[in-house]
Amino acid sequence: MATAKTVKDVPSHDFVRAYAAHLKRSGKIELPHWADLVKTATFKELAPYDPDWYYIRTASMARKIYLRGGIGVGAFRKIYGGRKSNGARPSHFCLSSGAIARDILKQLERIDIVEKDPKGGRRITSNGQRDLDQVAGRIAVAAA
Repeated sequence: MATAKTVKDVPSHDFVRAYAAHLKRSGKIELPHWADLVKTATFKELAPYDPDWYYIRTASMARKIYLRGGIGVGAFRKIYGGRKSNGARPSHFCLSSGAIARDILKQLERIDIVEKDPKGGRRITSNGQRDLDQVAGRIAVAAA
């Protein structure tokens, strides 16, 4: 008998791509007017090439909250941060954009995927968990 598949049972890359496509199809997440102009961090030199980068980041953040609740904007800045090139001088770690993370979290709250955790950060709602597990189940069926 087949058991139900959760987000933990499917490869992360496949899940993020599938959930981003699901969010784009559903039309619940709206792109901000600045999405085609903005860099994702101060250490980046260019904006993302992929036109669907906002949906992919949203799916990735939803997955991170599913796996480890209580994550806030500061934690996401660190997760998506990276190495800043200082030219001939040594490189240093730099945080990513907080405005992008904050905007995505607000949109995920608006569509009832995540909610504010009383202990700080965000956590997944029961509707959000069901939504993410349905997408994971579709990936598992397609892979089998």
